[in-house]
Amino acid sequence: MQEIVSIIVFLVVIIAIMTEKVHRSAAALAGAVVLLLTRVLDFDAAVGYIDFNTIGVLIGMMLFVAVVKNSGLFEYIAIKAAKLAKGDPWKIMAAFIVITAFLSGFLDNVTTVLLVGPMTITIARMLKINPVPFLITQIFASNIGGTATLIGDPPNIMIGSAAGLTFIDFVANTGVVAIASIIVLLVIMRFLYGTKMKADAEAIESVAHLDESKAIADHGLLVKSVVMVVIVVFAFIFHSQIGVDTATIALTCAAVMMVIGRQNIDDVISEVEWSTILFFTMLFVVVGGMVETGVIGELANVVLNVASGHQIIMMMILLWASALFSSVLDNIPFVATLIPLVTALGESGVDIEPLWWAISLGACFGGNGTLIGASANVVLSGISNKHGYPITFATYTKVGFPVMIMTVVLSTIFLLLKFGM
Repeated sequence: MQEIVSIIVFLVVIIAIMTEKVHRSAAALAGAVVLLLTRVLDFDAAVGYIDFNTIGVLIGMMLFVAVVKNSGLFEYIAIKAAKLAKGDPWKIMAAFIVITAFLSGFLDNVTTVLLVGPMTITIARMLKINPVPFLITQIFASNIGGTATLIGDPPNIMIGSAAGLTFIDFVANTGVVAIASIIVLLVIMRFLYGTKMKADAEAIESVAHLDESKAIADHGLLVKSVVMVVIVVFAFIFHSQIGVDTATIALTCAAVMMVIGRQNIDDVISEVEWSTILFFTMLFVVVGGMVETGVIGELANVVLNVASGHQIIMMMILLWASALFSSVLDNIPFVATLIPLVTALGESGVDIEPLWWAISLGACFGGNGTLIGASANVVLSGISNKHGYPITFATYTKVGFPVMIMTVVLSTIFLLLKFGM
């Protein structure tokens, strides 16, 4: 009975989000409350399913960015980028795809979009064009770039730890597919958006004559911001070596900036996307209901048992199942469920290296499938909505799902060439 309740609650929440009849935060909160009232989860168990590391990173980086942006740093970079691209919307989009993908390989994807998103909106407003296509392509780039390295996405960190895989192992496997995916993405976006986005000559001319140095609102804060941004980057890159969680790094840097930045703290706190934080927190609980009742474990078992003894088939099933499930499920509990099952297969004599790469590629690329597929999707769409440029579930999925399929097809080709021959 509890399994059925957890499935129904999850489906109702997802349908509510997809149809946009109910605000996603309200839908997720209602779902979590139903699980508590029906005793599928008790309060302690519900709290246990919340990924506080993710929540900590979200809050920390939102606070950090809220202080840093008051220096004028984002406006400076936006103007500089627009001038270097001579105001050409397509060149700006292509540059930001590459920049976002690169940064996401070393930084948390949410951190990347929090830094890049505001710059994009600033540029679009200068050129009097809609920033939504830019933001959607940056979501794609952040999830693809995060797939490339050991530290780029939480599933990779989990898999690397369980399988003993190194940073170089990921670059040589998932990194190859990620680079190919970015190249194909650029080609697709060129045909999809490149010829449609036009800025009028007057807007381009006004951008060309802007003085980026005048965008700096607070030179002292700018210096502090640049120093702290560098520290944040290196701290995230080497967080495993220094033994500090990403949430601790994000919250520490936020605290330092709030103290030394000397900004109005009430204004800074108001910049946090609290509705997004609530949505994530409650969604973890909703997914936790299915983990608690064994639904996700049963699904994973079905995937593994169907192709038991046939490595290539198993690899393909894991790749595509991980992608499809991760487009609507949080990939962290899904991957956490698969890891012990794959480890058990290894103990029975199966070569499981291909399976690790299948799960990594599927879970990470699957995040591009829908608007709730990954943290970066929700955060950047929240920023876009707050600035008056709504990204709906349908609008995003219409482009995002085909992009996800494209990247998984490339992953299929790579895995078959490397392990199927």
